[in-house]
Order: sequence, then structure tokens, then C-alpha cells
Amino acid sequence: DHNSPSLTRRGFTIASATAAFSVAAPSVLRAQAVEIEYWQYFFKERVEVMDALIKQFEAANPGIKVKHTHFPYAQYRTKTAAAVPAGEGPTVMQLFFGWMREYAKAKLIQPLPVDVFKPADIDRDYFDVVKLMRTADGYWALPTAVRSLGMFYNKRLMKEANLAETPAASLDDYVKYALATTKRDASGNLTQAGATIGIPSQDYHWWREVLVRQHGGTPYSADFRKVTYANEAGAAGIAWYTDLQRKHKVAQAGFLSESQAAFKAGRAAQHVDGSFRLGTFRTARGFDWGVAELPAHKGIKGNYSSYWVNGLAANATGAKKEAAVKFLAFVTSDEAMQLWFEKTGELPARKASALTPKNLADPLSGPMLAGMNDAFTTDFVAEEAQGQLFQDMLDRILLQNQDPLAAVRQMAEAEQKMIDDHYRS
Repeated sequence: DHNSPSLTRRGFTIASATAAFSVAAPSVLRAQAVEIEYWQYFFKERVEVMDALIKQFEAANPGIKVKHTHFPYAQYRTKTAAAVPAGEGPTVMQLFFGWMREYAKAKLIQPLPVDVFKPADIDRDYFDVVKLMRTADGYWALPTAVRSLGMFYNKRLMKEANLAETPAASLDDYVKYALATTKRDASGNLTQAGATIGIPSQDYHWWREVLVRQHGGTPYSADFRKVTYANEAGAAGIAWYTDLQRKHKVAQAGFLSESQAAFKAGRAAQHVDGSFRLGTFRTARGFDWGVAELPAHKGIKGNYSSYWVNGLAANATGAKKEAAVKFLAFVTSDEAMQLWFEKTGELPARKASALTPKNLADPLSGPMLAGMNDAFTTDFVAEEAQGQLFQDMLDRILLQNQDPLAAVRQMAEAEQKMIDDHYRS
């Protein structure tokens, strides 16, 4: 979910946007208009900013028309998987970075041409997490933006609880602040949560890539082929997290349907989520909130970064491919990234675009950008299925009272099988 100030051009010039990558238009493009299709899932602010970028791209490239198609998130992968093999659908598509291996294997996307998207330049200019998109064939997809996690906090609720306006800097303070801001009615029902817990949210990534490390472990081996959280560190991380509900009773999975909704409604004091929420929360009226870096533990900071990438459909050839490459270069230019950032809250994927004094000084996006310094990411083999394993583990602990160590061991066994199956095939 995203949003931000109105769609201004703020120094966004068509000439500068196309200067980042100059792709010579072949004669066939000049002779007649070529239509390409861009697909993404529906998210209000993403759709609006892409419409603006398409308008600017078409003005600079009169020989190319871009049709913008979007679907509800729940239908998006199914639609893509059906359309591309049939020779239909997108020429350029958005996909979550964790789907790249599955999409490449299923022949839904093709490697980006290395003469335009030079691997050495991308390695140098983009945040390191983007390197997961590179194989021996070069880069398979590129993001316009990256995401990190932040701790959102409700200033009014903190003030009412006589807490300092400085947000929790440690996991211990996070619990202390949560205890001070939790309210229940006469029957013991939660009316105001001190913290949020549960899916759908980014808690899966917070546990795996941050809490596990802060408790002395690592989630995977360096090549991501071995699961390494099935131990005391993994158990301690999930125990701390689930104790927000089990022991401290400051959070409840499903409170006000989902965690970000509870925070946006002003009924939760602390909420961990992605930078893409900046836009959504900015639109909530009469809502006094702030953002901080994720709480540290025993001096150990941490974060998780993810991103959506733009890929070239496997069936794109000839003039359509030429046009699509030009469009891909345009939507990954510095200026496109800054516009995307201002509209959605997602962070520019190029370091030089992201880490400007102005962006770092912003009280909301600054902590998110600072979090990129401590960010890890995960090389998923089946992102949605791997995420479901966390949900299953959470249910076993919260609903069936399973021991945290037994719970992480059960999850690890299932995830290891998933990873082994992927590499075997």
C-alpha cells in the first residue's frame, strides 16, 4: 500500500530520463507505431505513477504506445502464467523479486540484453540486494524501487501513556512501550494494541532476516541452499515475537482484521512494516505517527529488503522487444525512480538516487533508507509457499501452543525439502 504528494514532475525531464540508457530506435519503430503492454498488480499509487511515466515515455517516443494493464494481486500470477506461454499478455511485466527463479524456469521471462543493461554498471549503481537478479546470463529483471522495513509508531498513544516521544530503540523497549499502550475492556477484550502481530504483514521477514540474526543465528547458508534457523537462535526469535501475544498480551493476531489496518485506525501503538506503507499512512487524516529504524537487540541492528522488478516477457521479439527494452530503460532511470519514491514511498533502487541529503533528511523515509545499510534479503525458490510455512508455524505456536524450538524445526524441515526439490529439478 502506498501514496505520497500529488503527481508533480519535480525536475523530471523526458530528455534526462532517456539519457540514462540510450537505445537506438530501429527503423521499423519509426515506420509505424508499435504497441507494447505493461502488466502489474493493482495498487492505487503504483498505477497512478506508472500512468504518469507512460505518458512521459510516449511523448518522448511517438513511435511507441504502451498499454497499461493491471489485475488484483490475488489473480496476478495466474493471469501472467496463462498469458505468456499463449503468446499473449505483457511485453514488460512486474514480478516480485522472489519469483524470478520460478519465472525464468517456467520461461515466462528472458534475460535483459547485456549491451543495454550492462551487468557491471548495475552491480555498481544499484543496492547490493538487486544482485539476486543476476545469473551467468546477466540480469533477468530490474527494479524501479526497493523496500526496507521500519517501525511505525503512534505519537498520540505514546503521549497518552506518558512515554517519551522517542520511539523504542531496542526489543526490550518495544515490549515496555507495548505494555504501557495496551488497553482492554471490562471483559478483557483488546481495544488498543501496544504492538501488532500476524499475517498479512512483513513479520515473516522481520523474524527470519532480523530477529533470528539478533538472537545469534542466521536463516540460511551463504548460498541459500541450507536452512540454518532450526536451533536456539531461531526459536528465541520466534518466542520473542509470539510472546507479544502469548505472554505479554500486548498484541493479537487478527485484531481489527489485519495489523496495518489496526495501526492506520489509530488502534495500535507500534507496527513493523515495509516502506511501501508510507504512502498509505500519509493519507490517513488526523493521524499523528512517525517512523524509526527497527529496534536493535544487544546492539545488533538489522533489516530486510525486498523489491518488485520489471522483466521482459519471454515471447517479446523484434520491434516489440526493441520498444520494450527502451521502456524498461526509461522506468529504471534516476528520474523515474525519484517520481516513484515521491508517489509511493518505495525507495529508489539506485544508490545515487536514493541516498540524497534531501531523501535522508525526510523524517518518514529517512529511517527507511538508513535501514538499507543493515538489510539482508532472501533468495527464494518459491516465495509464497515459503511464506505459508511461517503462517503455519505461527498458527501452531499461537493456536496449538507448540514449543517454539519444535515449531522452527518443523518449519525448517518443510522449507529444506522445498529448496532441495527446486535445485534437484
